[in-house]
Amino acid sequence: MHLNSRLIFTKYVLPFLQGSPRVLEIGPDAFPSSYSKVAGQRGQWDTVDIFPRPGLTFVASNENSFPIEDGAYDVVISGQVLEHVRKPWIWMHEVVRVCKPGGLVVTIAPTSWPYHEAPIDCWRVYPAGMQALLDDCGVEVLVNESVCLEEDTSRHFVVPGRSAESQWRKQRLLSQWLNGFGVPRERAFDLVCIARKR
Repeated sequence: MHLNSRLIFTKYVLPFLQGSPRVLEIGPDAFPSSYSKVAGQRGQWDTVDIFPRPGLTFVASNENSFPIEDGAYDVVISGQVLEHVRKPWIWMHEVVRVCKPGGLVVTIAPTSWPYHEAPIDCWRVYPAGMQALLDDCGVEVLVNESVCLEEDTSRHFVVPGRSAESQWRKQRLLSQWLNGFGVPRERAFDLVCIARKR
């Protein structure tokens, strides 16, 4: 889980997690996940993935069919998952299906991250593309933007890429040195979309 994703979750998503919501996280990075740690284990936090591993609440037979009843969760979160989904226009309907009416569907996905198989890498989605994915899903979009919240002390502008913490140490040092000569530094940009199910 890279820095920009955690910062986006803290700024945009955490304010929506009031009380004790029932949360489903799709494709968690660990157990407990980075997002659930930031949230302070609020409410019931369940997980689903297509790869069986200890700690998962549900194992899905495929990416477009979760073994979960309709409208089971107050909040359904996916972070760094959408880019690995073969057919996101089908997957998004499944994500919305398991969310309660009035509940939230939260998607955080890289717009600038380099190609990375896990096991496949298919998409980069910008706000207009996310809106298109959600148009027929029965949701109201509350937030939909591509942002970089990583602090940057560069003298010059940054370019979309990876989080500094995800770069090799030599690359970070070289980038810092070159920035003094006007070369922009690389930082992660991610899409954040929060939608309410009607």
